[in-house]
Amino acid sequence: MGLIWQSTEATVTQRICLLRKIKLREHNRYTSINKGVIEDGYSSQGMRYEDIKELRSDRIKVITEDHILLNEIHDELMQSIVEIAVAEVKSELGSPPSRFAFFLMGSAGRFEQSFWSDQDHGIIYEKSNNENANYFIRLGKEISKGLSICDYDLCDGKVMASNPLWCKSIDEWERQVSGWLTEDSWQSLRNISILFDSRVLVGESDFLRVLKDIIFKRLDKEQNIIFRLLDNVGYVKKGIGFFGQLLPETNSKGKGHIHIKEKILFPYVNSVRLLAFKERIYLPSTLSRFNHLTAFYKDMKEYEETFHRILELRLHFQKRLNEDDNVNLISIEALSSNEKKEIKIMMKNGYKLFQKTKGIIQQRG
Repeated sequence: MGLIWQSTEATVTQRICLLRKIKLREHNRYTSINKGVIEDGYSSQGMRYEDIKELRSDRIKVITEDHILLNEIHDELMQSIVEIAVAEVKSELGSPPSRFAFFLMGSAGRFEQSFWSDQDHGIIYEKSNNENANYFIRLGKEISKGLSICDYDLCDGKVMASNPLWCKSIDEWERQVSGWLTEDSWQSLRNISILFDSRVLVGESDFLRVLKDIIFKRLDKEQNIIFRLLDNVGYVKKGIGFFGQLLPETNSKGKGHIHIKEKILFPYVNSVRLLAFKERIYLPSTLSRFNHLTAFYKDMKEYEETFHRILELRLHFQKRLNEDDNVNLISIEALSSNEKKEIKIMMKNGYKLFQKTKGIIQQRG
């Protein structure tokens, strides 16, 4: 049985192409895995994980501050890794016994990866039986191994297709998502948010849409869920002090640094995810969600432009780092006065957006 790859066109030079390209990533345009061809013209047939690792290092070195191109490259590399993993498991256990979807979550799911990124992914397969469960867990472990070899770190929280929690048949996934919503605990609702920021990289996009449909139907029936999702991300770490100074991290590893993901990026990501829950937006990337939300909230364009600038600025800062450095930490001492001023504006706008989002949800539910 042939597998299918999601695909996009390769245009990155103009700003208007950014949303178009992300949307194409999030819809059903495919090429065949059996051809072994990745869009950029190279083939993964006969390649090893080590070859992909070397290719990754070479390609990422040339990226400057082009967020969309960087994420295109990550997608191409991960597609190649999955292809090698499928071939490896196929040589041991035969062809995949049913249709399936390999999907990305986290920053990869939102099309927001930086130079270095860890793994967040899962598998949905068609039929529930022991043979399929054993096959796709084996595939999930092989994919996780391949990604790790190619410098995509294993997820500390084990949000990976190698974990049975994130590798299930469509029927089992439907029961699990319904169970998470019924359980209504902090962890179960966190899992819902993690799953919601997802897109299929390889396979059947409809499988993932079924799970998001379950979430939306429950939100229609039970308004308290959206309040609990708000509570789940309700704590926003302060980044600006009483006297207008940037507040560094308090732990020893972050001393003298700002955590760009927690203090700058997350208020935007979490706010827009909550509004996407509310307005029934399937697309996972924050920029695509912003684009759709402008139809409901006129001032979203301003926040969208700020968020796009944050993504660019993050790459600008990460160019200064070594691979062993924490990519989310920015040295306050190394910032120019203009950079400090810009970061403060970004933080203030993020807090403002979160408060606006909170008000919308509490008012209309």
